[in-house]
Amino acid sequence: MPGVFSQDYSAFPFVFFSASHIVMIVLFAAVSALLFIFRKGLYRHDRKFRLYMFLLLFILELLYHLWLYHGGKWDISFTLPLQLCSISLILCLLLLASKSKAVFQIVYYIGVTGAIMAILTPELFLGFPHFRYFQFFITHNLIVWTCLYFVFVHQFRPTGKGLFQSFIFLNLCAAAAFFANKLTGGNYMFLSRKPENNSLLDYFGPYPYYIITLEIAALFLFSLLLLPFKMIGKNKAGKAESA
Repeated sequence: MPGVFSQDYSAFPFVFFSASHIVMIVLFAAVSALLFIFRKGLYRHDRKFRLYMFLLLFILELLYHLWLYHGGKWDISFTLPLQLCSISLILCLLLLASKSKAVFQIVYYIGVTGAIMAILTPELFLGFPHFRYFQFFITHNLIVWTCLYFVFVHQFRPTGKGLFQSFIFLNLCAAAAFFANKLTGGNYMFLSRKPENNSLLDYFGPYPYYIITLEIAALFLFSLLLLPFKMIGKNKAGKAESA
């Protein structure tokens, strides 16, 4: 079906919380659970599994840029790796290749937060069965799955120090995105305007005040991502004291 690679945005419109959207949300939850269930078996095949995830992420992102270029749509106003999930994707590739705990700290917070928001409220204009539909959801799912893989299989743990490092890194990226927006007329990290699709930003106030709300929301969401590990740590400490 050649139409699935077309640039005709009216042929396969994306509809929020349609059957195809819900399928991808269910897939995200199901694979996340399977990563936990089969964590010991995955550890035995760690190198091979990391290679598969690396190649899938890299190839899907490469195909996306080739699809844009072939259709005459590639433009530096939105194709530079300055969106939150684009940055997270690059960090995931580094993490899969290096198993760096420093990279994990950053991508765990910004990657999981950004990708889950994108999965639930995607800025997507092409739906099932278009190539972009599959590319968008699989890459965003893989960002979270990569983080969960290292939590479940390699027992990596986010830290409070990592939270603040991630917040600083996020703001450095935002500064770069701000200047890129000025130079290209783009909207990297939604610092110029809200996304065209409905999103959580609709509840964060008008421009530019929603940017301040985003900062507060980022710290809150980062804290939520750390909370389960803090609770597990306290439970283990309590059991050790009572033993």
